[in-house]
Amino acid sequence: MFKTARMALLAALFAGLAGPLFAADLPEPQIEEAPPPVVEQQPIDIGGWYIRGDIDYHKSTVRGIDYMTYAVDPCNCSVTPGSKSFDFGKLKGGFSLGGGVGYKINDYFRTDVTADYWFKSNFNGQTSDLVSTSTEVSKMSALLLLANAYVDIGTWHGVTPYVGAGIGGAHVKWDTVHDPNTTETNPGSSNWRFAYALMAGASYCLTDRVILDAGYRFTHIQGGRMFEWDVSSTGPGFDRGINTHEVRGGLRYQFGGNNGCAAPVVAYQPEPEPIYTK
Repeated sequence: MFKTARMALLAALFAGLAGPLFAADLPEPQIEEAPPPVVEQQPIDIGGWYIRGDIDYHKSTVRGIDYMTYAVDPCNCSVTPGSKSFDFGKLKGGFSLGGGVGYKINDYFRTDVTADYWFKSNFNGQTSDLVSTSTEVSKMSALLLLANAYVDIGTWHGVTPYVGAGIGGAHVKWDTVHDPNTTETNPGSSNWRFAYALMAGASYCLTDRVILDAGYRFTHIQGGRMFEWDVSSTGPGFDRGINTHEVRGGLRYQFGGNNGCAAPVVAYQPEPEPIYTK
């Protein structure tokens, strides 16, 4: 009887100790983490056409004005030409409207062709000789055509700084040059001239297609004829060139391609159930 009781006690102790030992050997179930949401990368679409519209305020400087004078030589009664210059000549500020068509080649390079009409700016100048001084007034307007290239430096939070340059021509039109205190007038001249421009600025994404553009542009227009001959034997006159500083603002609309404005699209995925593995 006692032997049977001892066997039962030993069996119970063995079962109590073996259970935790065997349980410790069993591997714990592992939980796999859910995969991160899938981000659909935008397709790389190099190139895209755009149109643009701009408005600016500009201040122009005339680099100098020369004109011809004619007098009778008392020795042989022949007409002898001479050359004189304006004492000064100043153009007041003015506004312009412009537009253009362009193509964005890649993330860093784009080109466009633009046309800007400069509305009339008032001109005031002065000429003088040994006996008198004359006030000269007129107005100048221009049509500027340029082929431009830009380097977009990079995009940060929707803002893209850039630099650029352009080359082309300007049709400059001078109104009649006259002294308001006399009847002396010189008909104004209009002509095409060589022009180039340097610019810098920044653009900002308003939407995935509409871009705000603001910047500065320096434009140089080559010198040319300013006014014609008049009845007082004065003329023609030539300006030595026009330098213009412009503060510009406008909008660009890009029809297609990657303009750096569209945000990446995150595809929706339902929350997966945890997966238990042994």
